[in-house]
Amino acid sequence: MPLNSIKIGVVQENPIVGDISGNTLLAEKRIKSLLKESNPDVIVFTEMFLTGYPPEDLLYREDLLTDVEKSLSSLSKISPETYIVMGYPKKNKSNLYNCAGVIYRNLILCEYFKQELPNYKVFDEKRYFFPGRGPSLFKVKDRKIALTICEDLWHTKAIRQASRKGAELVLNLNASPYHRNKFSDRKELISGHAKKFSIPIVYVNQVGGQDELVFDGTSMIISPEGECSSLFPSFKTHSEVIDFKFSDKSNLTITSKSKQEKASEIEDLYNALVLGTRDYIKKNGFKGVIIGSSGGIDSALTTTIAVDAIGWEKVNTFMMPYKFTSDISIEDSEILAINLKISHKIIKIEDIFDSFELSLNEEFYGRKKDKTEENLQSRIRGVLLMAISNKKGSLVLTTGNKSETAVGYSTLYGDTAGGFAVLKDVPKTWVYQLAKHRNSISEVIPERIIERQPSAELAPNQKDTDTLPDYAILDEIIELYVEKDASLKEIISQGIDKKTATFVLQLIDKNEYKRRQAPPGVRITDRGFGKDRRYPITNRYSQ
Repeated sequence: MPLNSIKIGVVQENPIVGDISGNTLLAEKRIKSLLKESNPDVIVFTEMFLTGYPPEDLLYREDLLTDVEKSLSSLSKISPETYIVMGYPKKNKSNLYNCAGVIYRNLILCEYFKQELPNYKVFDEKRYFFPGRGPSLFKVKDRKIALTICEDLWHTKAIRQASRKGAELVLNLNASPYHRNKFSDRKELISGHAKKFSIPIVYVNQVGGQDELVFDGTSMIISPEGECSSLFPSFKTHSEVIDFKFSDKSNLTITSKSKQEKASEIEDLYNALVLGTRDYIKKNGFKGVIIGSSGGIDSALTTTIAVDAIGWEKVNTFMMPYKFTSDISIEDSEILAINLKISHKIIKIEDIFDSFELSLNEEFYGRKKDKTEENLQSRIRGVLLMAISNKKGSLVLTTGNKSETAVGYSTLYGDTAGGFAVLKDVPKTWVYQLAKHRNSISEVIPERIIERQPSAELAPNQKDTDTLPDYAILDEIIELYVEKDASLKEIISQGIDKKTATFVLQLIDKNEYKRRQAPPGVRITDRGFGKDRRYPITNRYSQ
């Protein structure tokens, strides 16, 4: 059999949910660019590309589905002789499907309906879609190409069906959100399928931030031997034409320019936070951000991520000292601002605090000072930041981390006041690792901030460890309980003190009401607070 070459353009892009016209223009741009560059036979986009993913209850709108149809009609006219594989929602009679369609010669040549609908963690696909039945293949130069969508490859049914129909290549369209260590799971799974069925797999994944989710891209081409022949960059848009040269079933050559080294875990974590923050700010049209800078590690890392995300010109920090704020904190917040070249101002809150106390004097009469006065400091800061946000149109970034969020070590309408929580899913121990990683690129976070013992500085000589276990222990308990649903007994079996574990679990359980009122933030663990973990606020189950 003579050599047969199929060129496939793979598009790893950043669509915006609901922006059907914008996503269509983005697709047109990529199609024209790839045609000019290498004239591919097939150009493949990602899952639900035209609507962005996940569109959630926008899918209930008939006008959205009508706009999708118009978009498909527009795309069909760009290059009639090119097979364009596109992801979109499709209504068939009364059922809605997660669909991948092949546009060719001004028509929809064939459509594949996603069979495996994820309905766990952040996914709600059974709420919207009906599962498809059976494979969908199309021919290019007498080679059979099968379509699959995301979750289909986490099972064997769809690829087995395609193999039985004689598929010689599988295209897998994805909108697969990132979390720590997910790449290795994906690669192992896809490699196993490719090797088992002796079929090359084109795994194409979207990139970008969408509310809490962040998508890493990291598209890959896997050979029939299970080897990764091509790896696209993580957290960056990228388009490329891959050349598949067939001579027979057992002889396939895959030619690609992208044979990158996989980024380290800490690089991916940091880049995920930067991209998730950037897209939340830009896609929602905020002019810039403002951050309450405490001189501590969390606000320092949040500020640095913000600068890397949108540039120093759009980041403003405010130090709001009270009498418990140390001189070191004031100095370090200023050094950080100088290092990052950002605008930084000091607003003293002592007079405001005294005014609040005077107003509350009658209500507080005869009662000892307690956490109320500590929280009042935080709430004053929150009010000031939100006022500046209203006046200037900038987004307030909160600075709390996952460890604090888990146990309620935060003040409602105080340090939780804001529009986006950059570190919401970042355990405290990771905060230090990420700060050190960023400083290894260029030293911007003062070393003293990293080395100091963490403190909210709301009372004299206050330390986080006054009321919480050491963060290494706390984070281990949180990971076991929140991410792995471990019981108290299972947590204790890991060598953790029973009294400490019981105390932490009680804190996590009773602070659900706080988390429900907190802003969204970038999800980077296997299970974050938000869509991932939906516990009732009113809940008497305990261990």
